[in-house]
Amino acid sequence: MGKPATPISAAMTNGNHTMSDDMLATLSLRNLLFDMCNRYGGGHGGSAIGMAAIGVALYKHVMRYNPSNPAWFDRDRFVLSNGHAAMFLYALNHLVGYDDWTIDQLQGYSNAKVDGYTTIAHGHPEIEAPGIEVTTGPLGQGIANAVGLSIASKNLAARFNRPDFDIVQSRIYCMTGDGCLMEGVALEAIALAGHLQLDNLVLLYDNNQVTCDGPLSWINTEDINATMRACGWHVLDVSDGSHDVSAIVSALDYARNVKAPIFVNIRTTIGVGTSTAGTAKAHHGAFDAESVAQSKHAAGLDPDQTYAIPPRALSYFRERKVHGEEQEAAWSALLAAYSKAHPESYSNFLGRQLGHVPNRVFEVLDSFDSSKMGSLATRESNGVIMELIWNICDALCGGGADLANSNKIYQASTDVFLPGNFAGRYVRYGIREHAMASISNGIAAYHPGTFIPITATFLMFYLYAAPGVRMGALSGLQAIHFATHDSFAEGQNGPTHQPVEVDSLYRAMPNLTFFRPCDAEELVAGWTYALKSETRPTIISVGRDPPGPVPNTNRERALKGAYVIQDVAKARVTLASCGTCLHHAVAAAKQLNATGIAIRVVSCPSLDLFEEQAEEYKRTVFPIDGQAIVSVEEYVATTWARYVTASIGMTTYGYSASGPSNYRRFELDADGIERKVCAYLDDLDDGNARAAGWKQL
Repeated sequence: MGKPATPISAAMTNGNHTMSDDMLATLSLRNLLFDMCNRYGGGHGGSAIGMAAIGVALYKHVMRYNPSNPAWFDRDRFVLSNGHAAMFLYALNHLVGYDDWTIDQLQGYSNAKVDGYTTIAHGHPEIEAPGIEVTTGPLGQGIANAVGLSIASKNLAARFNRPDFDIVQSRIYCMTGDGCLMEGVALEAIALAGHLQLDNLVLLYDNNQVTCDGPLSWINTEDINATMRACGWHVLDVSDGSHDVSAIVSALDYARNVKAPIFVNIRTTIGVGTSTAGTAKAHHGAFDAESVAQSKHAAGLDPDQTYAIPPRALSYFRERKVHGEEQEAAWSALLAAYSKAHPESYSNFLGRQLGHVPNRVFEVLDSFDSSKMGSLATRESNGVIMELIWNICDALCGGGADLANSNKIYQASTDVFLPGNFAGRYVRYGIREHAMASISNGIAAYHPGTFIPITATFLMFYLYAAPGVRMGALSGLQAIHFATHDSFAEGQNGPTHQPVEVDSLYRAMPNLTFFRPCDAEELVAGWTYALKSETRPTIISVGRDPPGPVPNTNRERALKGAYVIQDVAKARVTLASCGTCLHHAVAAAKQLNATGIAIRVVSCPSLDLFEEQAEEYKRTVFPIDGQAIVSVEEYVATTWARYVTASIGMTTYGYSASGPSNYRRFELDADGIERKVCAYLDDLDDGNARAAGWKQL
């Protein structure tokens, strides 16, 4: 769309006086980016410089946002999926007047940051900074985040908009490069967005035909437009995205009237206007002084000046600050009228903005009678609890990766999010685990607490989802991930489906809570924690098979992460376990006690929560008196070593056999635990177990 514009250099006859406002704005943005790159000789400037005209089109002409209030609820959202081009976003935030994005902050980009120096101009965009919607950098995930933001906006609009009261209008704009479009997570998300016909989503492709190593043709000859059309997207083309602001604006204006997600293929030149333009050398590092000097001279600047912006260009950008304030004021007036015309809907809408989980939810959890679950598998109990909570907590939104029946995730046919029913909250993600987790991050990031996204699949397949789960933890986004079939009791599907090592990844992941309940009583604790945990995701790991009897489980004590469920005087051994393995430890303790070996038992649903407890409490659970403490779990023992003196666990992958058979095979049933504990005690010979060092039994 649009024909090539006249190169800026051709219009430079007298400083910046004959240049159009858009041309000067583009040039001024590039000059600021040059300075950010060259100040410390680093940074990913090539793409940012090539995208400058796109930035002017978006931030000056197209997007609804208010620099004076970055958190305005109904703003359009912009996601920089190619997050290495972070300076593009930082410079624009400064130019349009975000208060926090000062020149001083921009000057901190690529600073070595010694002696405690800090800046919000990080190497990749981070969600904590104003004007940054999501943390991006791992390529492709930003596209999935944008799909999540789009789902959130469509859902709110379907639930709360009324005739003459479009109180939710926010559109989602996502910038992407070649790399993002090659990542599997992006392709998963793109396919889902096309299937759902998310017509509030625009993906802008910075098509510069260059990657880090060299020309894109070295590694990819795909017809990307054909791919996007096949996925259900409407495709637009802009032939000169390096200069032609008006063509980009025209494409984005046209996109508003298309009932499908929009892909805008914008041809640009990486490092445009420099000696390395169009080559991989422009991707990273400083730019040549002669090109920078020419660019600054064209803008009417002294080439020796740095971080200088022509007053006309700055005024042109800063008009957006006043415009944004006016837009938000108009929206607030519309919302006030809405409150009078639709008071009940307004009250619910306000509650969603505030992000409050209804008290009724916790009342239901508090009154839940776990004893009625009997020996029901924890995945089954989880489904029962979810159905109760789903109907009274509108913030819950999400679904599973095509395993709802196996995961026992609640879904109602009338509550599925799809075209014609965007008010639905259950999302059929399909077999797209990585995108599922990353899309959930976008849903959570729309506005804190407005949505509490859920995901579900087998624990084994949370390996596929791990990069997205990690980014959610890194970003402090609330989400609840339900991991089922969490042991080798999964059975005949074999070691490909048996997650002996996956827990170690998640138990090591900062700002993530891994919660593995043994029964419905502890499961209530997991739900309570996850719903109240506003700044971190939670994985609730549940089993497929019915658990055996476990005494004295308690939801309140389970929130401490570990607690004694069976105590004896002068215990010689403490057995610690959790989840579907705990009942085997309980049975082994009974057998050992019968032989005269005093055994106490500890339930450990969450070592993450236990680590947060006071040292005094931790010592009551795991004494450091030299007596043996043995963990029992059908995983490779890693995290346990900080608390126990020995571990009974896996050192190999699982086996294709029934669950009971595998517990016997790997000596994790009661008899096997008894044998290993007795051998361990014989080896200790009444010595100090802690002094002897950790042992794999």
